[in-house]
Order: sequence, then structure tokens, then C-alpha cells
Amino acid sequence: MNAKAQRTFAPTPRVLHVVPALFDADDGIVGGAERYALELARHMARETPTTLVSFGARERREQIEQLRIRIIGQPWYVRDQRTNPFALALLSELRRADVVHCHQQRVLASSLAALACKLSGRRVFVSDLGGGGWDVSAYVSTDRWYHGHLHISEYSRRVYGQTGKPWAHVILGGVDTEKFSPDETVRRDGTVLFVGRLLPHKGLNDLVSAAPPDMPLELIGRVADARFLRDLQTLAGDKQVAFRHDCDDAALVHAYRRALCVVLPSVYKNMYGQETSVPELLGQTLLEGMSCGTPAVCTDVASMPEVVADGVTGFVVPPNDPAALRQKLNWLRAHPDEARAMGQAARERALARFTWRAVVRRCLEIYAA
Repeated sequence: MNAKAQRTFAPTPRVLHVVPALFDADDGIVGGAERYALELARHMARETPTTLVSFGARERREQIEQLRIRIIGQPWYVRDQRTNPFALALLSELRRADVVHCHQQRVLASSLAALACKLSGRRVFVSDLGGGGWDVSAYVSTDRWYHGHLHISEYSRRVYGQTGKPWAHVILGGVDTEKFSPDETVRRDGTVLFVGRLLPHKGLNDLVSAAPPDMPLELIGRVADARFLRDLQTLAGDKQVAFRHDCDDAALVHAYRRALCVVLPSVYKNMYGQETSVPELLGQTLLEGMSCGTPAVCTDVASMPEVVADGVTGFVVPPNDPAALRQKLNWLRAHPDEARAMGQAARERALARFTWRAVVRRCLEIYAA
């Protein structure tokens, strides 16, 4: 397909999103990266014909609003890596698309999709959302197999060594500002809130240590490390710390609306001395809380300072520093009017920079360039 033909379909291209990690109700892997891809595809379907393809134990097809979803059943797992599935049925979906957007780079499904698109004249792009597995990219660079790399933060572009590259773009992250929205009828109850998987690199031990004994702290998220959960429970002692491992969307929105602040205290080095070079590529839960009009507190780690405007929409504190974190929590509790103003500014920032509609428009413009 030549450049002129590409411009012909540019207003409403048929877009295929490929999500290698398993989407399966019973045994899938649905974390922040998978939610990002699903929400981007769902909102893109309002603008142009869009399909999302992933993998699962059983073949399944469904429709969410205008978005067509296909789960390819019984894939083959590269080296038994569950985040690296592949099936030949993916090729039939590629043939139906004008543009392909892969949501992981260093996995076989994305590399073969990129190669097939190059050979057939289709436009192909990639967003690296963390993770990956073994494939040909272990031996040769596949960076230029794609027409462009679409990063969710400036930090992502920088950490992957693509700053200044003309084919590397920042599309940012998005949040559903209608679902995650303020409600003036919900009273703020002073709870400090964390949302996310309970993993050591999230720095939750610092948050539990920082919380004053009379300040309620709620940790919402699935347990991904049983030892870490036990250590957090021991650290919490008699403090007002609540662990919630199952929370639907309505309950999650309500938690954001009533919270004093939402906190993401991620670290490069966790309490066990283990290091994570890329702890956060975005910070989705910060965006969700901010969109609900809640101040956000994060550590000066990875991409998060791009989301939180320090002193305006919340605070940015040093990592591994419970004392600094405690000081900001106490300040927010002691200054309710200023905290309310921060929450309003947080909502305005989400609307100005982080709507899914804006992310979709950035993608479509890059697809067509």
C-alpha cells in the first residue's frame, strides 16, 4: 500500500489493537497495561472502526459499545511464558486492518504482526507498557519494524532511549472523566487511599509507616505477593489500615470521591533491597483520583511527576521517605480548604491533558502522518 492509498483511508481507518497478555475472565492477566489498551480501543471505536484482539483459554467474541473484541483461544505460549502467547488466527485479523497498534514490543505476537504489516503495506505502531518476553528482539533490534513508537509518558520515551527520535511520540495516558468524576454529595471522610496491585515496588510499607495512628488508610488491590501482604499487616499493627482485595468500579469511584487524597508511593528499591528500574510508566490510579477531584500524592519516581503538579494538584515527595510523606498527609488534613482547591485543580488538569478523547486524537493523527 503506497502513501497515497494510506491517506485515502486516514479519516476512518480500520484499527486493530493487539494485546499479547492474556484476557481471560478465569485465568487472565488484566493489569494496568491491559486496562490501558482496552480503554484506548473502546474510546477509539467511537471515532473509527476498531477491533481489539487478545488471547485466552477459550475462543470468545464480544462487543463493548462500538468496539469489537476477539479473544483467540488456546494460543501457543513462547517458552511457556504466559505473557507471550501466539496463534496463527492473529494473521486473519491483521488482514482486516488498515492500521495495527501493538501493546507490547518484545513478544512474538507483536514482532510477527510488525513483520506481516511491513510486508503487506499496513501501518503498524507499538506502545511498550512494561513486561515482555522472549522473541527475535532478544537478538536483533525490532525498533524500526514499526512506523512509530507511541509512549504513554515522556519518561517512557526517555527510559527506552528514544528522546529526539522522529518516530517516537508521546500520546500520554487517559482517564474516563465521566465515570471518574466529582460528586459534591459525597463527604470527604479523611481516608488516605492507595489503589493498585500489592507489590513491593509500590512502596506501600512507606505509606503504612507514614500514616498517623488516627488517620484511616485504605489499600485497594489484588494480592500479588503473599509475603509482602503479611509484612504490611504486621507493619500496620493497631493503625487504622484496611485491606480490600475485591472492589467493583462503582465502589472504586466512591472510594476516590470520599478520600482525603490518593497516594502512589512507588520506589526504585523496595523494602527487601530489590531494585526495579521502571516502577511506573504512567500512574493510572493517580489520574483516576485526580479526575474525581481528589488531591494526589506521589513519589519523585519515573513518570509520576508528569502527572502530579507539585503544590498545585497535590504533592511529589522523595521515595523511601515515610517522614516526608507523613508531613504532606498531615498538611492536607490540617488544610481542608487548600486541599479542596488542589482537588479542583487536579480535576482541571485531568480534563486538560488526560482525557481518552485527546489520546485517541493523538493516535489517529500519528497513524495518518
